[in-house]
Amino acid sequence: YTNPELAGLTAIQVFDAIIAYCSKIGLFVFLDRHTPTSDTRTALWYTDTVPESKWISDWQSLASRYLTNSTVIGADLHNEPHGVACWGCGNVTVDWRLAAQRCANAIHQINPNWLIIVEGVESYYGNGSDPVWWGGGLGMSQLYPITLNVANKVVYSPHEYAVSVYVQPWFSDTAFPSTLTKVWYHHWAHLYYNDVAPILIGEFGSTLSDSRDTVWMNDLIALTGGNDSDGMSWTYWSWNPDSGDTGGLVGYDWLTIDTTKMGILKPGIWN
Repeated sequence: YTNPELAGLTAIQVFDAIIAYCSKIGLFVFLDRHTPTSDTRTALWYTDTVPESKWISDWQSLASRYLTNSTVIGADLHNEPHGVACWGCGNVTVDWRLAAQRCANAIHQINPNWLIIVEGVESYYGNGSDPVWWGGGLGMSQLYPITLNVANKVVYSPHEYAVSVYVQPWFSDTAFPSTLTKVWYHHWAHLYYNDVAPILIGEFGSTLSDSRDTVWMNDLIALTGGNDSDGMSWTYWSWNPDSGDTGGLVGYDWLTIDTTKMGILKPGIWN
């Protein structure tokens, strides 16, 4: 085993061990509900077998488990709502904003200190109009904000990708790369620059196999405000090398750093 101390532990015990190590090295953690089960990727926060009530109770369980652990600072409620998921449409079965509020308020009943990280949707009306990346559309949140019983705990978190994942129309536009800023401001950057809410770019990454991706990543880091501590926050996807459409920051030996990617990211790392 690479980590023999983890052999024989349950999943939640491994979780505890990782968080304990993060605490030891001074790394804060927010938890992410990436998929409802290990083998499903879903548009909505619930499925036929994992109802909304289970999603919420699982989050409450984790909030209770780490209630006194200052290393764990928040919850990213659900990864990349897309498809029929809408924002502000009012239909409680598909309105991601309303679901996020329900879940967040339930979490805060247990731990009112946690930050609540809310991703966007693919299409604001859940019908494919004005599309962006899965989890990337937050443009309607200024009109329909997340409003919680505990104030000042919401962090909006778009996901943002480039050509190595999918060739969105703005990458093929003759005005590229000026199209990038327009897309970002339309879907989420205005929330930060208009002082509406904090932004955490929760995922972004690329293999950099297309030259447009290098331009994209440089421009995105510049948009965040660089290493200014008042700038946008971000977490890169991914550290590990086996993410097929983005690669990682380390090679397949899990030791060698990708110096090209790190060279682009460095101006955005806080000192």
